[in-house]
Amino acid sequence: MKKRFSACFRAFTALGIATAIIFVAGCISRPGEQLAGMAIKYGKVSNSRDIKVRVSLNNRAVYVYENEEPRFVAAVAIGTKADPTPTGNFRAFNKLPRKRSNTYGFWVRGEEIIPGRRTSMPPNYRYIGYPMPYWVEFKSGYGFHAGAVWPQPRTKGCLRLHRSIASDFFHLVKPGTPIYIANSLPEDSVLGKKVPRPIDYDLPDSPRSVLITNAPFDSVNVLF
Repeated sequence: MKKRFSACFRAFTALGIATAIIFVAGCISRPGEQLAGMAIKYGKVSNSRDIKVRVSLNNRAVYVYENEEPRFVAAVAIGTKADPTPTGNFRAFNKLPRKRSNTYGFWVRGEEIIPGRRTSMPPNYRYIGYPMPYWVEFKSGYGFHAGAVWPQPRTKGCLRLHRSIASDFFHLVKPGTPIYIANSLPEDSVLGKKVPRPIDYDLPDSPRSVLITNAPFDSVNVLF
């Protein structure tokens, strides 16, 4: 694991390259389309009660609509074959901006920090869950949250959004917002062709000593 300074420097560089790539790719735009880092935004939301979310697993993309008008499009990381992301109709609930995993995290004792499952923690340690900022649950134990957005199935079934735009998604979605997850969607061939794809997914995580603090919730430059 490299030093935090090195990881953060690489993150800034990667994000700069990614932004440039997205800018060029987005030159042909729809009216009202605005590039916003790792997401594409279309206009402003008039009524949050009309928001609905659609996710394509094959295209690794989330589409947020107000009625039938797109408002937000971004890439997501999806579950593996062993731990697939659930498909079907759901509703958002249990929104937590500073969520930590109840299952995977770190065993902490003094300056000793060991990654592991909560249920396997040895005596005399305390558990601190892995950071999952901007949590939006859609099924018990499954939710959207900030994290590395890999181009191949990587998660335990959750849907990760790039840490730079997870807050935007979090504030668009309200408790009760409909969420539909399918293997593929019609918009994959239109909106889905220009989805910004993060390229910083394989940068080293920030040090464990950082991940157990509030830093992952306070700065988008902390890598995890």
